[in-house]
Amino acid sequence: MKPVVRFAPSPSGRLHVGNVRTALINWLYARHRGGRTILRFDDTAAGADVADRIADIETDLAWLGLDWDQKERQSARDTVHEAALSRLRAAGRLYPCYETAEELAAKRERQRARGRPPVYDRAALALSDDDRQALEADGRRPHWRFLLEPAAAEWTDLARGPVRVSAATFSDPVVVREDGTVLYALASVADDMDMGVTHVIRGDDHVPNTAVQMQMIAALGGEPPVFGHLPLIVDADGRPLSKRLAAAALGELRADGVEPMAVNVLLAGLGTGRPLAPCDSLTALAETLELAAFGRNPARFDLDQLRQLSARTLRAMPFEEVADRLRSLELSPVTSEFWDAVHDNLDRLDDAAQWHAVCFGTIAPVADDADLMATATATLPAEPWSEDAWGAWTKAVAAATGLRGRALYRPLRLALTGAEHGPELKKLLPIIGRERVLDRLNPPAPTSPR
Repeated sequence: MKPVVRFAPSPSGRLHVGNVRTALINWLYARHRGGRTILRFDDTAAGADVADRIADIETDLAWLGLDWDQKERQSARDTVHEAALSRLRAAGRLYPCYETAEELAAKRERQRARGRPPVYDRAALALSDDDRQALEADGRRPHWRFLLEPAAAEWTDLARGPVRVSAATFSDPVVVREDGTVLYALASVADDMDMGVTHVIRGDDHVPNTAVQMQMIAALGGEPPVFGHLPLIVDADGRPLSKRLAAAALGELRADGVEPMAVNVLLAGLGTGRPLAPCDSLTALAETLELAAFGRNPARFDLDQLRQLSARTLRAMPFEEVADRLRSLELSPVTSEFWDAVHDNLDRLDDAAQWHAVCFGTIAPVADDADLMATATATLPAEPWSEDAWGAWTKAVAAATGLRGRALYRPLRLALTGAEHGPELKKLLPIIGRERVLDRLNPPAPTSPR
């Protein structure tokens, strides 16, 4: 069976690594098996500006390289949801309730005070027709609950193995608000069944939802999909990501210069114990995915770890993959020789601008040792230069001055690049060229203020 998966974000804000991990794992799982992917926005209660927020989410997903065979909005699927409600009413699995939010909160407090779980007491089931009519005449409007059976739900989880969850301690879930809006639990089940979703992969905080939704699926006459529940992602200190969304938001990572494939590799590997190594494509990454490898403990997201992986990912990229991106930084010329010289010294792609200025532009050289600079000028070989030019030149300077090691190389590097550290000078020297080298060895004397 070729899998059909869905990612169903609520467009209430930008994506962060927690919900992006769900999108990525679903995508990798389906694509590797020739299946289909669905992007379905849970926008039934999204409010204003939903179109802009949906566009932001699609931008974030596209940045990661994730595409979708089908896109849907739950708010446009009322007919499907109403049909499901009708079937559940006919089966006697829905009942109206009239308690206010304040009344329900008071009930829960009383139950907690008595040491009992705060489970809905099903008082509404005891209401007569006259009672309901009186409540509605008084202005009350019902919300509707799904009547759970006490049976346990059992399934073999793709990540957790055999799972058994009893519904005996759950409240009957509200599936329709007072205003008639269908809530997530039922809308998700109805949409999954209608779209032919075969595999539901999500965070393990949804395990209780799965037990409830399996009963809904059975009541609607359907077969449950295959479930996989992944450990949640927390921050480096073990705190929920929801407390620090800014650090983990995809838009922030993109602005910080993080490579998208590094995000993909990190999220596909967090919690598996597998060493994280750069990967050049989603296709290759999908071949490594094993849901059973995920542990039970929350997986820690470390921003520093991601940045290090991003730098390694960038440095491993061939010139053909980055050429257009370098040009988008308004760097010209852009050559494979330049990339070969500087890529091992980049943490972010825009760091290349510094070394582009060293190779092709104007910098502030540090040429304090006039005698050394004069000797270096006198011994500078004629062009054309290869990578051997640096060794031949420094050998000649060393013979003339007696300098060795750091005493020789540091002042020459400062003169040629203006920096203490950087790419190998044997690669930079041919790109900088003889004319710029001479200018940097012999900078104009600073003018005295008048």
